[in-house]
Amino acid sequence: MVINYKCPNCGGDMAFDSESGKLHCHSCGRYDKIEDFPDEYITTTFSEDEANEYHCKNCGAVIITDKDTTATTCSFCGAGVVLGDRLSGKMAPAKIIPFTISKEQATKSFKSWCKNGRLTPKGFMTADRIKDLTGIYVPFWLYDLDSSVQVNAIGTKVRTYPKGDYIYTETRYYDIYRDINLDYIKIPVDASEKMQDTLMDRLEPYQYNDLKEFKTPYLAGYIAEKYNYDEGELLPRAKHKIENYIKSYVNSTIIGYSSVRYNNENIDTRKKHAYYTLLPVWMFYYDYDKQEHTFAMNGQTGKVVGKPPISYTKVAVWFSGIAGITFLILKLIAFIMGGGF
Repeated sequence: MVINYKCPNCGGDMAFDSESGKLHCHSCGRYDKIEDFPDEYITTTFSEDEANEYHCKNCGAVIITDKDTTATTCSFCGAGVVLGDRLSGKMAPAKIIPFTISKEQATKSFKSWCKNGRLTPKGFMTADRIKDLTGIYVPFWLYDLDSSVQVNAIGTKVRTYPKGDYIYTETRYYDIYRDINLDYIKIPVDASEKMQDTLMDRLEPYQYNDLKEFKTPYLAGYIAEKYNYDEGELLPRAKHKIENYIKSYVNSTIIGYSSVRYNNENIDTRKKHAYYTLLPVWMFYYDYDKQEHTFAMNGQTGKVVGKPPISYTKVAVWFSGIAGITFLILKLIAFIMGGGF
């Protein structure tokens, strides 16, 4: 099943506009609120082969997708299509954060980011080799977690004081017990096997106050993927993501001691809720020095992550500069102390 959104004014295809938050017709310039878009201008077509092959309602071209794609664009006419049958039942997202950064804004921000690389090659900094730029709604699970934490530890307080001709050290020991309940909400874990987990993790944080109830018009004009891993499979990753935060909080409640030795630490984290959510990501594919480099941009905040190439010449110059400054500082210290140059 393919869903298209036709302009009520001219009949052209409409796509979601990240700047206005509305459906926009590129043919006549009309804007429509998603909530008020009339049903009679939403067209639905079916294909005999629902697995991989669809037909563009606008130009009739065959659209080939893989099994995980839920929204895409026609390569021939550019029309945005939503594969509605892949967004039903258990595959229907509950929430979505729409794109707030347009393709033009994303390109401009990425080029600015490239120019700020102090150790990147000069040719890379021009940012003129963008091979492809794709707006993707990546599937995530957002977890609400409840953690029960019990900690047993021994703390010491050491006091040193003089008495007569002697200096005494007094050590007191304390039993420490903590029983803490912590709630964590909207812990994101990406559910796509195509996306690098480390790359997606580094795109955080998203502003979850912009979460909206899922509606298919938000996908028009973008690519979207359905999840490959369900909420149960990714729950261990969500628990692992909050472990350091839990330990940091517990440590913040145990202060004023000279030393602390933990005897027992029990963390029991349980899922309260999990929401299937689509989050916006701009993916950049950049050719440099006969290699393709992949970068990702948070489609809501504009944060860019990825590993740019390194100029070893710049690295050598940088270290030489540091070494030279260090040498001068040491010489200056020696001069002040009377050692001379």
